[in-house]
Parts: sequence; C-alpha cells; structure tokens
Amino acid sequence: MLPEKLKKIDQQLIDLLGKRIAVLAESQSISLEEQITNFAFDLVQARVPESMWQNLVTGCSSAVASAFSPPTKTKPRRVTLVGGQGMMGHFFQQKFSAAGHYVSILDRGDWEQAESLLEKADLVLVCVPIEHTIEVIYKLGKCLSPTTALADIASIKTPILQTMLEAHSGPVMSLHPMFGPGIKSFLSQKVVVCSGRGDDAFQWLLDLIQNDGGKLIVSTPEEHDQMMIAVQAIRNFKTFSLGVFLAEEEIDIRRSLDFSSPIFRLEIDIVDRLFTQSAPLIVDIMLATSERREAIKRLAFTYNRLAQLIIHNDRDSLIREFKITHSILGEEMNSAVEESTQMINTLSTLLAARDVEQKQPYFVNKQSAMLSLREASLSETLTRTPTAGVAIANQPIAS
Repeated sequence: MLPEKLKKIDQQLIDLLGKRIAVLAESQSISLEEQITNFAFDLVQARVPESMWQNLVTGCSSAVASAFSPPTKTKPRRVTLVGGQGMMGHFFQQKFSAAGHYVSILDRGDWEQAESLLEKADLVLVCVPIEHTIEVIYKLGKCLSPTTALADIASIKTPILQTMLEAHSGPVMSLHPMFGPGIKSFLSQKVVVCSGRGDDAFQWLLDLIQNDGGKLIVSTPEEHDQMMIAVQAIRNFKTFSLGVFLAEEEIDIRRSLDFSSPIFRLEIDIVDRLFTQSAPLIVDIMLATSERREAIKRLAFTYNRLAQLIIHNDRDSLIREFKITHSILGEEMNSAVEESTQMINTLSTLLAARDVEQKQPYFVNKQSAMLSLREASLSETLTRTPTAGVAIANQPIAS
C-alpha cells in the first residue's frame, strides 16, 4: 500500500500534469527540444534524470492530441463483436462500452443465438482470425439487416472487403488497427480505413477512434495489402527467423542481456513479443498471399547473398552495399535516430526502475534482519547483566 505522504505527492503531480497539458493545448506550438533543454540546470539540482524529464514532456505533448479533442455527441449504438473473446475483441469491447454503446459478443458457441445478437445491431465488427474471416462473413450475411454496418479488423483487405460487399447489401468498411495486444488506447495508434459502401454509417466509429488519439490512414485495399508486405510479412519473417536461430544456437538469452546494449535488448523484446502471440496468426500473416510469400523468398535471397560476402571476407563489397543503402534511406535516418534514442531512453528508465524495485526488498529485509539480530543481542545482554541494562538500554541502536 502506498504511504499517505506519497499519495499526496502523486495527487499533486497529477494535478500539475493536467494543468501543464491544458497550457500546452492553449499555447502556440512549442518544440520538444525547447521544453526539454530549458531546465537542464534545475534538473541537475533536483537530481532528476534528464531522460525522465524528456519522457514526461513528450507524454504531455502527446496527450494534447486526445485530451482536448472535442468529444462528438453520438447516440448509443448496439454493437455486436464477432469473436469478441480474443485480445483485439476485448480491446474494442472496452472502448465501445466506455463510450456508452451497448456491446454483445458472438463467439464460436453462440451461433444458435446469432439471429437475436445480430438483427438489431447498428454495427457488426468481425474480430476472428484471418483463416476464418471470409467463412464467418458469409455466415453473417444471411442474418444482417440491410441497415446494419459491417466491418472487419483483419490484416488482409482486398479479398475480405470484396467478400463483405458480396455477402451484405448494407454499409461496409474494412479496418486494420496497426497495433497488437497490450495497447490500452488509440493514442498515437494508426488504423487503416478502406472504404466499401455507405461510409456515413461508420462516422461515429471513426470519430471514436480519433477522439481517443488514433490516426486514420485512408487507403484502397490494394495499397494496404501491398504495404503490409513490408510492414507485416517481411518484418514478422525477420523476427520469426531470428527467434528460431537463437533457439537453435541454444544461446542463453537471460545471460546475454547482462552484456547487452539497449538495441540488442529491444531486438530480444520484439522477438519475445512475437512468440507470445498466436502461432496461427503469425504464420498466416506470412503466408496470406502469394505476393507476401514471394517477397519473403526475395528477402531470403538477399540474406544469402550478403552471407556469401561475409563468408568470403569481402569487405569492400559489404561497404559498398552499406553506402548504397545509406543513400536510399538517407532522408529517413534523422527521424529514425531521434525515435530510437527516445525508445532507448524510455527503456533505460524502465530498467532502472525495475532494478530499484528488485533491490528494495533486499535492503529492507537486510535492515530488518540486522535490527532483529541487534535486538536479540541486546535482550541477551540485558538478561545476563541486569546492572548494565540501564546504560545499554539508553544507547541508540544503529540503523
């Protein structure tokens, strides 16, 4: 339980942060650099790490986007989540419920109740795994009212959007939240929006996402699927391959982190995060289309070509490959360094906090044990030499 003194300080901090966010929202644009560097001397005097201040300032600036978006007044909707027991379904359930909408769940064992769960729904959102999405959409199409809005959140858009348009005569939209399990809000998260039919029926849903800080990326389904080759398929294959390799090499990951740079730790975190998810989900993302499979094949060829340069100790060719790539990626590198540095600082802060948390019980227990030993020793002394008791008892026990 938090000490009362700490609770009061935390409440003051929360109040001040709220005021800071409000001032930022009312002010003209102030650069992050100016906010961070303006108090460098004061931070040193207060023994506050600059990285902590940077995280706080960045967090306040990001909160402006959602905290001061004027809420859109909307009537409560009836929403049915198909597959709502999964992680993403649970996320949307929380968001809809918090916004005052009525949420029902239609999961695997509920199809006998499908008619009652679907007939009066304003929105039906399909949240099932990719391999079942098209099959489920066809089943839903037989039960939906022409006025019901139908949407999905799958990671493939072209065939799924086409299926919804064929199976349902009412409003249709295909969405793809570009985030995974563990996210608590839409803040700074992107959601791809592929229009199908009757976009107005979804405006309240899009407003809900934006008012929570989300960013809508409007796209055709074809562009989305092309972009996902790099954003999802290739990235997942790279991470999947690294995880398999580390397992095959029997590398002691826990021990390696004792030696690691922050960048290596981030890599391991990403690998671990991938392998905590559903195996069918990750595999299906890589196998989903022939374009994805061909791109992964080309990536494997690139790995092999570069590995051959390593094997043959061809330093000049490797440097040439590096410089060519540098020239192509050059425009993005400045922002990439800034973003990755922020991630490293945030991770370093988290790790430092964990170290303190782990050490505190040790020091508390150690001090308690030392105190108990001294009290036992004192008691034994008093028992053995009563005449010395007064003098000894009046001496302070060292802490």
